Amino acid sequence: MGSTAPWRQLLSKSLDSNSSLRHATYFQLATVRPDGRPANRTVVFRGFMEGTNKLQVTTDSRTHKVEEIRHCPYGEVCWYFTDSWEQFRIQGKLDIIDETDTEPMRLLMRERAWFASSPRSRLQFLGPQPALPVLHTEAETKHSLDPSAGPVGTFCLLTLDPEQVDYLDLKNNQRIVFKLFTQSNGIHEWMQEEVNP
Repeated sequence: MGSTAPWRQLLSKSLDSNSSLRHATYFQLATVRPDGRPANRTVVFRGFMEGTNKLQVTTDSRTHKVEEIRHCPYGEVCWYFTDSWEQFRIQGKLDIIDETDTEPMRLLMRERAWFASSPRSRLQFLGPQPALPVLHTEAETKHSLDPSAGPVGTFCLLTLDPEQVDYLDLKNNQRIVFKLFTQSNGIHEWMQEEVNP
């Protein structure tokens, strides 16, 4: 999908008008656990995958969210902008790009996401296994990374390919739902409808 979706203009405006707030780039990502229960966490928006409407997030391959996405590849983002009182709920299909990927273009996107992350963020991928009990040892392991080295094995790029976007503007009492439809000729088209808030 090469064309920009109509909801992107609203999202860009919201990001711009809330750019002074550090938390404006954080959103909640909900997935489904293998037992069918919901799982939710806050993640950092890492931009759109080049030439697409796919949202990017980075994560550790050892986290529960990766297991959940492998079990059920659908998720939803909930993004609230506190200054402009706007909410975006974005549903779609999640995709994991890890070190085992065989497509050169996808590996390049993963590498770009790695180098776009701060050195401090990159170090987290060398830490202990997420969600396991902390082992208190006398000698804490200090990790270091060569700033020019590519992504470590635990680094994953996640993308969310939107299929529906529910936009709510609480200041103006407006709600618009955008849905992606596939026409009989295979062309994807976004339809939008204003609904009651």
